[in-house]
Amino acid sequence: MVEGVATRIFVAVPLPDEVRMALADRLEPLDMPGKVVPPENWHITLRFLGWTDDVAYDRMLAALDGADLGPPFKMLLGGMGAFPRPKSATVIWLAVTEGLTRLEELAAAAEEAAQSAGFGPEDRPFRAHLTLS
Repeated sequence: MVEGVATRIFVAVPLPDEVRMALADRLEPLDMPGKVVPPENWHITLRFLGWTDDVAYDRMLAALDGADLGPPFKMLLGGMGAFPRPKSATVIWLAVTEGLTRLEELAAAAEEAAQSAGFGPEDRPFRAHLTLS
């Protein structure tokens, strides 16, 4: 972060490089609508915080440092979906088919850390997915 400048912040689970590269190879031939997310930016968002200054960011990092995030886990992706509808899609995503319970636990830990750092409660339910476009 640049000191004194607000930045859009979120807590997320990144994809391992080998998973990202393999998935990018499989998806390359598809013509996806909307703005395609570059593979290096693919992640599972646990908690979006929005525009955040460096003080709030530091509080959030401290809260996450104290959170029990548990052991590593296996996650599988599959089941492509679209918003608002497949025939008029503007967003394409992949569902999480394994590891959902652990992701929900991590999202709950991120929510608890966010609130202890002074962020308001999230008003939308957590839905694990990987946004592709």
